[in-house]
Amino acid sequence: MNKYLLVLLCAIFSISAHITFASNPKKEAAQWKYDIECAGTGSEGTFLVKIWTYSNKGTIPNEEAKKNAVHGVLFRGFAANGVGCVSQRPLIKDASIQHEKADYFNSFFGKESPYLKYATISSSVPEVVKVSKKEYKVGYVVSVSKDLLRKDLEVAGIVKSLSAGF
Repeated sequence: MNKYLLVLLCAIFSISAHITFASNPKKEAAQWKYDIECAGTGSEGTFLVKIWTYSNKGTIPNEEAKKNAVHGVLFRGFAANGVGCVSQRPLIKDASIQHEKADYFNSFFGKESPYLKYATISSSVPEVVKVSKKEYKVGYVVSVSKDLLRKDLEVAGIVKSLSAGF
C-alpha cells in the first residue's frame, strides 16, 4: 500500500513540475503587461491606439510601446471609447495561434524586431500615471499599419486572406 502511495505522489509531483516549468504563465503575462485603447482615427490602413505600459520606472523605451501596440492589434483588439472610434477585433482571432506559431512570434517580437516596421510613435512625450508606490503606467499614442501587418501575416500563413472564403 505504501509503495503505491509513494509511486502516486512521485507521479503527481513530476507532472505538476513539468506543467510548471513547461509554461510559466506569470512570466508570460509579465511580458505583455499593457492596456490598449483607441486614440482616435488614423490615416487609411492604420489604427491609432494609446498603449499604457506598466513599469517600475516612469519611463519605457519607445520600442516597448511599439511592441505592445502591435501585439495588442494582433491579439487583443480594442474597444471604442467615445473619441470617434469604433471597436476593433484583433487581427488574429484565435489566441492559441500565438503558442502554435511560437517560433514565428518569438522571432517577430525578438531581437531583430520586425514588428517595428508596423508601428510609429505619434506622441513624442509620454503620459505617465502613478498606479501604486512602485508602479507606473506610461502612455504613448502609436499608429499601427494594420493593412501592411495583415498582408505580411497572410504571406507568412498566419492568417487567411480576406478573400479566401469566397
